[in-house]
Amino acid sequence: MNTENVIKHLRALWRTDRIIADIRLRHLLVGFGLRAFAALIAAFGLLMLELSAYFALLQIWSAIAAAAVLGAINFAIAAALFIAAGRPPSGRDIELANEIHDTSIEALQIEARAFQGQLTGAVHHPLSTIVPVLVPLIAVIVKNMRKTTRESAADTAPEAHS
Repeated sequence: MNTENVIKHLRALWRTDRIIADIRLRHLLVGFGLRAFAALIAAFGLLMLELSAYFALLQIWSAIAAAAVLGAINFAIAAALFIAAGRPPSGRDIELANEIHDTSIEALQIEARAFQGQLTGAVHHPLSTIVPVLVPLIAVIVKNMRKTTRESAADTAPEAHS
C-alpha cells in the first residue's frame, strides 16, 4: 500500500464530492428561486381571478374578460417556470464529477485490497515482511560500527605516537 496514492485518491475524492455538492446546491438554489417566482406569479394569477369574480358580480363582461385573461396568462407563465425549475442539472459537469468520484473510490478499494494482502502475507509469513526492513537496518548498524571502530582507532593512534 502506497500512502501517497491513498492521500492522492482521498484528495480527489474530497474535491469531487465538493464539486458534486456545489453543482447540486446551485441547481437547488436556481430551482428554488424559479419556484418562488412562479409561486409569486401564481399568487398574482389567483388575485386576478378573484378580481375577475368580483368584477363579475359588479358588472358584466368588460373588466371581467381582461382580468380573467390576465389571470390565465399568469398561470401559464407559472406552469412554464415550474417545468423549467424541475429539469435535472447540467449533464456534463455532474457526469464528469461522478466519474472522477467513482474512479477515486475504485483506486482506494484497490489500495485497501493491497494493504489487506500485505497484512495477510505478514501474518502467514512474518519473516518475509521483516527481512526487507532488517537488511537496510543491519547495513546501517554495520556502517556505524565501522565508523566507531575507525574513530576509536584514530583516537588511540595519536596516543601511541606520543
